[in-house]
Amino acid sequence: MDSKKKILLTFFMLGLTTCSFAQFGVPNLLKYDKQTFHFGFMLGIGQYDYSISSKPDLAEYDSLMMINTQSRSGFSLGIVTNLRLGKYFDLRFIPGLSFPSRHVNYTYKMPASDNKPHTKSIETESVCLELPLLLKFKSSRMLNNLRAYVVAGGQYSFDMISAKKKNASASDVKLKLNPHDVQAQVGVGLDFYCTYFKFSTELKMSFGFVNMLVPENQGTYEPTEHMYVSSVTGLRAKNIQISFIFE
Repeated sequence: MDSKKKILLTFFMLGLTTCSFAQFGVPNLLKYDKQTFHFGFMLGIGQYDYSISSKPDLAEYDSLMMINTQSRSGFSLGIVTNLRLGKYFDLRFIPGLSFPSRHVNYTYKMPASDNKPHTKSIETESVCLELPLLLKFKSSRMLNNLRAYVVAGGQYSFDMISAKKKNASASDVKLKLNPHDVQAQVGVGLDFYCTYFKFSTELKMSFGFVNMLVPENQGTYEPTEHMYVSSVTGLRAKNIQISFIFE
């Protein structure tokens, strides 16, 4: 288990252990739900991937057989600002940073002397500033100290690594990406009211609207390096994330 997962697991077990003693007892934090604003922090781990589109006819790329993507895990953290809109609705702003990576795989055949398929992977790594704005719909308290909820909204994401590479030469960039993205988000979660704080676990999915691939740079790569790069016409971000939130 890598260090990022160990950190998240530690926080999760700490919060869950602390809250487990309170769920069937006296209601905690009775004034909490009436506060106009409250704040906290979020730690998350996710699987990051692309929705990929390619040219309809791959025959022009000779031995190219298939193009697909491979998800990779990433880490995120954020600062929670929550505005109470009513008994069952909140507006949440959680600016933060995420550190995703993704792979685009090209499967092709070598010359006729070798019929075994080969795969070349091109990795994209990012450091993203994320600005999500979410509407939270929550249930009444259950078992005194538990709430279920759903969230939905949108997010603007800015890839700081892609922005720095914008002026790099084609030979230095494998897949050049648009640093700006807009994503739709939807998720579900549980709030646990502990003695001194609220601990939440949340499962959330994001779907990007923007084609991340910069098409004007396609075809500028040396054939000996990534000869199939121009076969991809679109990359749209998608991910699923588990978050642990302390407020």
